[in-house]
Amino acid sequence: MILAELATITEQATETVTQTGIGLGSALAVVCSWQRNRSILWAILAGILSWFYVIYFAFTRRPGETKE
Repeated sequence: MILAELATITEQATETVTQTGIGLGSALAVVCSWQRNRSILWAILAGILSWFYVIYFAFTRRPGETKE
């Protein structure tokens, strides 16, 4: 009985955690976009595209583009 209650509590906690906040891919995409474009609109779009933008950024990074 106690194990069943713990399982229910654990499932509820997992659902709550996964439903809130932004993901790592979105945060990384926003930072990469802001570094390159300095535009809030592009940063929001990159956050929506998430990992697709991060992969695009990695492949299209310019040779002289470094962290400031």
